Amino acid sequence: MRLVTYRATIEAEARLGAVVGDLVVDMERYGLSQGVSLPARMLDFIAMGPHVVFAVTALFEQTGDRWPIGTTLPLVNVRLLAPIPRPNKNIFGIGLNYIDHVAESAKALDTSPDLPRQPVIFSKPPTTVVGPGDPIVHHADITAQLDWEVELGAIIGRTARRVSLSDALSYVFGYTLMLDMSARDCRRAGQWIYSKGQDSYAPMGPCIVTADELPDPQTLDIWLTVNGVEKQRSNTSHMLFKVNELISDISQGITLEPGDIIATGTPEGVGAGRSPQEWLVPGDVIECGLEHIGELRHAVIAG
Repeated sequence: MRLVTYRATIEAEARLGAVVGDLVVDMERYGLSQGVSLPARMLDFIAMGPHVVFAVTALFEQTGDRWPIGTTLPLVNVRLLAPIPRPNKNIFGIGLNYIDHVAESAKALDTSPDLPRQPVIFSKPPTTVVGPGDPIVHHADITAQLDWEVELGAIIGRTARRVSLSDALSYVFGYTLMLDMSARDCRRAGQWIYSKGQDSYAPMGPCIVTADELPDPQTLDIWLTVNGVEKQRSNTSHMLFKVNELISDISQGITLEPGDIIATGTPEGVGAGRSPQEWLVPGDVIECGLEHIGELRHAVIAG
């Protein structure tokens, strides 16, 4: 199932939908047509538990292409927002999680050239999140080193506390595409949150693909371009710590809850690792994609 948060018009409220072909099925309205109570918000849907995905999928199969009146809209007529427009808490970011990115970061950012023995974890506030097509804001008075990082995002589906490696993927609700924007010159005493956590620094979307459709998150091609020039291309198989390892590690000391987001790290090819280094400026356009999930396009604007 491909789930989105959308607006039918500029003034309309944000609502939960499922993309089926070239249509968006409004989840709450569809549920009413079937005598089933379904929520209008993504976080409420996730909180219902993993069974809801299978239950709704079964209903969709029964409906076929005979959608009840008032339950669908053409996908081209809606505005897609971030699938989770306002997370309940900070996004868990993972640094240095692709082997080649460890090497390029050591050369450019004074990080250790040694592979991390444990996941490197930082966080991004909920206010960093923006949706497909929203601008990324460049504050020239704060940074001269705005950089790009394309990532797979994993969405937690049920409470995870001290979970094992073998069970960890069963706690995933689904996956999305993310950008972890970074102001490289805003690190403070080794801390990354101001560098990573500024407004608009976590574009997300265009959808969440539920875990039943992506049983193995370690096989996905991932790429990014700036102004049409390819900068990153890799595969999630090259992660140092796989998705199940990240979930298990974090959950040993921090309870993961439904709707929590883990941005799983970026491959090599970031601006800081290039020679000469490359930084984003207003007018630049980032495009990125993740196999089976979709693509994002964002312009950089002056703030």
